[in-house]
Amino acid sequence: MTAQQLKNSILQMAVQGKLVPQDPNDEPASVLLERIRAEKERLIKEKKIKCEKNPSVIFKGADNTPYEKIGDEVHPLDTPFDIPESWEWVRLIDVCEYIQRGKSPKYSPIKKYPVVAQKCNQWSGFSIEKAQFIEPDSLSSYGPERLLQDNDLMWNSTGLGTLGRMAIYKTAANPYELAVADSHVTVIRPLKQFVLPEYLYYYFANPSVQSVIEDQADGTTKQKELATATIKAYLTPIPPLNEQRRILTKLSEVLPVVKSYGAVYGETVAMQEAFPEALKKSILQEAVQG
Repeated sequence: MTAQQLKNSILQMAVQGKLVPQDPNDEPASVLLERIRAEKERLIKEKKIKCEKNPSVIFKGADNTPYEKIGDEVHPLDTPFDIPESWEWVRLIDVCEYIQRGKSPKYSPIKKYPVVAQKCNQWSGFSIEKAQFIEPDSLSSYGPERLLQDNDLMWNSTGLGTLGRMAIYKTAANPYELAVADSHVTVIRPLKQFVLPEYLYYYFANPSVQSVIEDQADGTTKQKELATATIKAYLTPIPPLNEQRRILTKLSEVLPVVKSYGAVYGETVAMQEAFPEALKKSILQEAVQG
């Protein structure tokens, strides 16, 4: 098993509730979602966020089967895998205050306000060093919600090869005053006091999402893109908040071990591949030397 295969297996276990045990004392995710709905209603009343059109409601039936209600229509929800009873399925927008593509920037050689592009978002992490900069005078055309906030998720939403790649924006990694995203990057801002951005990051990094990301996209084979509506509607499993924390703690313990395993595995494979040729040269050397 390669290191990537091992990592994929661990991430899949994490988002299926199989990496850490469930604690019956945890507040269930259903209660957490009630608190999220109340918070979103407050933000809507204060005109800090907009109300979504035709919102859906996902709930469990008597048989614990998830259903979705949109308007007056109710139908069973087709989920990609089973989750623990204390977890809940949601549409991503249900736990976020903001999901929106960035803007097409007017670039400038003046290094004042960086614009995050696809190349800034790598699986190895966020890199502000690869950013270009917007024309300083154009900043006034950006609403306050478009200024990146700490721990925003940035999802590459166009192009083959980079489609679906994600990073977490870190203000500590940006030496400039602020940053914005360009039109190829979708900014996902969860209600961070209820849903941890790092948990969502690992969910979207896991193979059950990444293996089908191009199938979820629109467009031609040469130019695929993840529509904002598709991202908002993305089915997402939500654990209790305390379990989110336990999952992240466990991942912080095991992923460095997987990385070390990968280095050893790579050396072993290289040695195995080189051995037959080295043995051949050794035999030839012995032969010509009698």
